[in-house]
Formats: sequence, structure tokens, C-alpha cells
Amino acid sequence: MPLIALTGGIASGKSTIARRLAEHGAVVVDADQIVRDVQQPGSAVLQRIAEVFGTEVITPDGALDRAALGSRVFGDPEQLARLNAIVHPAVRAESQRRFEAAIDDDPSAVVVYDVPLLVEARVDDPWDLIVVAHAPAEVRRRRLVELRGLDERSARERIDAQVSDDERRAVADVVIDTGGSLDETHAQTDALWERLRKG
Repeated sequence: MPLIALTGGIASGKSTIARRLAEHGAVVVDADQIVRDVQQPGSAVLQRIAEVFGTEVITPDGALDRAALGSRVFGDPEQLARLNAIVHPAVRAESQRRFEAAIDDDPSAVVVYDVPLLVEARVDDPWDLIVVAHAPAEVRRRRLVELRGLDERSARERIDAQVSDDERRAVADVVIDTGGSLDETHAQTDALWERLRKG
């Protein structure tokens, strides 16, 4: 049962690779979805966030106000560290539970952890393979503007706020170049799948 970490910068094509691997039969565990799940209304994580950051980061219906929380922590390393200290342990525990459930369900499953913050938070976990989706920063900036509707400045800030491409590539066992066409990304992903299935 290979346990694969899939990471990449914002707009790097990571989700495209994850979807392709899922089509082949991989079990994809989405770190972003786990973050949302552990911060549901009524959760211990959300309660702790409210205690640390104040009730103004909670909407009237009891959900997390992501924009309000983001404005508190974005660009403030100390506040971000406080938030991560609350969220990361819960995400780690829940992701481990999902990995184990996938393996219990199918001991030969290929489990892919789709995790944006691998370098920042999980690089030392016992992965069988680390796959990095890579596209040049300029390509990613253009995708953020054209496909996600960000303005130029916001796009650059998002990219600059993440670890560098060099830091990501330094931990990679496999780099999938997503700067070209969708077909080219799929072909590289298909080749990775063949490698995984052969063990």
C-alpha cells in the first residue's frame, strides 16, 4: 500500500493530478477538505479558534468566517503560528484516520494525500513517495488571474506567501511539470500511476 504525498504551489495543477490519479483508482485524501471538516460548527477546533482569535471570526450562524480569520493571520507569522498550532494536530489525526480507513477497506490501495502545506507541516512524515506539481510562478500567476479572477497584486501575494518552488522541488521524489498542456500533465500522471501499480 503506497502512501503518496502530492503537493504543489497555488494554481500548480495539483488538483488536476489528484483527479487523474483518482480516475485510475487511487484513494485521494484532501487536506483542504479535512481542514474544513475539523473546523465545522460545534467542533473543538472551531471553539479553540474563537477563544484565541475572538468571536468576530465566527459568523452569526456559528461557522468560521474564513475571510475575517484570514485578515487576522495573513502576513503575521506569529498569529499564523498560533492558528497552525490549533489546526495542524487535528488535521494530522484526521488524515491518519482516513489513511487507515482506506487501507482497512483495501490493503492494496494507493493512497494519495493532496496536501498544499507539505513542506511547511508534513515533510518528515513517512511517505513512500513525494510528488510535486510544478509550473513556473508566472504561469501560476496567470492562472490565478484568468481562471480564479484574482487581480495581479493578489495573485503575486498568494504565490509569494508560499514556500519557494526550489524548496518544494528539493523534497520531491517525482516532479510533474504542469506548465504545458492538460494532455502532457495527464501523460506524466499516467506514467506515475504505472510506476505505482508495479510497486
